[in-house]
Amino acid sequence: MATPATADAAPKTSARVRVQQFGTFLSNMVMPNIGAFIAWGLITALFIESGWLNLGGGERAVWGADSWVARIGGWGDFADGGIVGPMITYLLPILIAYTGGRMVYDARGGVVGAIAAMGVIAGAGIPMFMGAMIMGPLGGWSMKKLDALWTHRIRPGFEMLVNNFSAGIWGMILAFIGFFLISPVVEAFSNAAASVVNFLVQSQLLPLTSVFIEPAKILFLNNAINHGILTPIGTNQALVDGKSVLFLLEANPGPGLGVLLAFMFFGTGMAKGSAPGAILIHFLGGIHEIYFPYVLMKPKLLAAVILGGMTGVFVNVLFDVGLRAPAAPGSIIAIYLQTASDSYIGVTLSVLAATLVSFAVAAFLLKTDKSKDEGDLAAATADMEAMKGKKSSVAGSLTGAGSTGEHTGPIHQIVFACDAGMGSSAMGASVLRKKIQQAGHDDVTVVNKAISNLTDTYDLVVSHQDLTPRARQRTGSAMHVSVDNFMNSPRYDEIVDLLARTNSPADVTAGAATAGGASAAGASAAASTPSTTASTTTASEPSERSDKNSPLPLEAIVLGGRADSRDAAIEEAGGLLVGQGAVGPKYVEAMHDREASVSTYMGNMLAIPHGTNEAKGEVNRTGLSFVRYDEPIDWNGQPVRYVVGIAGVGDDHLAILSQLAGVFLDDKKVAVMDRATTPEEIHDLLSEVSL
Repeated sequence: MATPATADAAPKTSARVRVQQFGTFLSNMVMPNIGAFIAWGLITALFIESGWLNLGGGERAVWGADSWVARIGGWGDFADGGIVGPMITYLLPILIAYTGGRMVYDARGGVVGAIAAMGVIAGAGIPMFMGAMIMGPLGGWSMKKLDALWTHRIRPGFEMLVNNFSAGIWGMILAFIGFFLISPVVEAFSNAAASVVNFLVQSQLLPLTSVFIEPAKILFLNNAINHGILTPIGTNQALVDGKSVLFLLEANPGPGLGVLLAFMFFGTGMAKGSAPGAILIHFLGGIHEIYFPYVLMKPKLLAAVILGGMTGVFVNVLFDVGLRAPAAPGSIIAIYLQTASDSYIGVTLSVLAATLVSFAVAAFLLKTDKSKDEGDLAAATADMEAMKGKKSSVAGSLTGAGSTGEHTGPIHQIVFACDAGMGSSAMGASVLRKKIQQAGHDDVTVVNKAISNLTDTYDLVVSHQDLTPRARQRTGSAMHVSVDNFMNSPRYDEIVDLLARTNSPADVTAGAATAGGASAAGASAAASTPSTTASTTTASEPSERSDKNSPLPLEAIVLGGRADSRDAAIEEAGGLLVGQGAVGPKYVEAMHDREASVSTYMGNMLAIPHGTNEAKGEVNRTGLSFVRYDEPIDWNGQPVRYVVGIAGVGDDHLAILSQLAGVFLDDKKVAVMDRATTPEEIHDLLSEVSL
């Protein structure tokens, strides 16, 4: 329960959220009873006049007036003792009313709600689903209020008597109210709504409903439409005609399938990789919400689902098809089970047509998308869950989204996350790793990853302050630390202090013991590094470094850069990468795109511009460029004197960035770079930076 302060601070509920809540309430009354709808639909498909067991003929003509088929069907005359009519008239509305009442006031509310619903059922000439959705919750709520009036005033021993008679008397009163007042109003509304639907069908305008229904699905307003309007009216139509097209307006899986197929063939990143799994869940499992994040990630794809939905509805109307009962969930299997015997071809064509149109539009939009950003499926999933009001297990299974909360206890796994997982995170991870090792925390590992590749398995996540909200969406159970630069952020020292508090001496000792072999090996390797470096740094080194296969050839080193702005500096550093053949010209465009999304400023007057993930195809080999400026350049409000352009193949760049971090954290080496007058001096200083 929220505290008063929390309640005061809570924002007002929007109209959309209220509609969602209303739709969810209606859905919670209907969904637990879908099994009964399916049973009624199957019985209808088998035994009505045009059902499967009647072989296309009338009950009385094929089987005889007194046959068991005729008695089970009972179509059109409930007095005959059939099953179909009584189920739709009594069983289904009473189940809905009981469920609604129980939601409000447990079993007692359910019983009173069911009694109240009998009033609207008996007073109407059509199945009273809407009436049941009104009287069920009303019965539970009003009974709860009445019980509160005398709960503490009943003499001991009379509780059962009062409870039973109060429920019976109040249920009777509500049944009268339903019969005389509610039933005529609901019946008039149902008839008016049915007239509107018939007008749309006759005027060939029913496909226009997709303009509202498809976006409403993605915003989780579909329950209010589907269970509040379409299911009641559609059921009434099915009672008369044996089928209703309204059951297909929202359930058709074609629009969502087309979008997912487009991502599978033309998408990028996680969206492309997860699309095949989403297709199975959506099309066979019937969980349509699985494709909602893909559309939310690129909202222009609403055009694809709307046009696909309109096409499907148009085909349904054209072939006069329908389902006998609601298909829930919206699986193609459930749809075929509820398809009327004369509608299989039309239903199949409607799903195919909706899929093809949605796929064509989505594929065109994805192929012509000028944005270099592949989109963040995890962020879109989080947005979807925020609209839904709860976690989505199916969407979370594809994005790797974890539970909410914050890590407590010892910290052993730290990840430095950035947009691409290349420049920023590798540099930051190297700096932080060195500080943590120097503090003696050998039990702590520090790695770097792209945000899109994060899983909720880390104890602490470090990210740029602009990216922390996205990182939280993928690692909800971790502790998060935001930094504003990657080289010398004071937050690194705070993390080291945090480790001293959270990781007990026992943890450190145990971690050091288990990592002893690795540490010793690392120390041995480190010890051998100086001699190796010394042996390779000879007078002939510059000439060897000028080879085109070197990550930093002499011709890619510029002292006294000419750029006077951030964008010009990116052009200059990128042009040097292109000049040495490390990348294609389009890679420079991707460097600008990366900078537009997240700054590549590292701290210590250093910037490392690099391309986006989508530009990996433009990288021919791992390469570096180095530009020093006489006067610092304004880099998003920070002074930058050194610009190192980078392009990496595979994981080559990780080792290079780690070595660069060591150089730029060393004040003596930075001073040498300041005084250097030739590219060879810079080259010698950076000779340890190699593949």
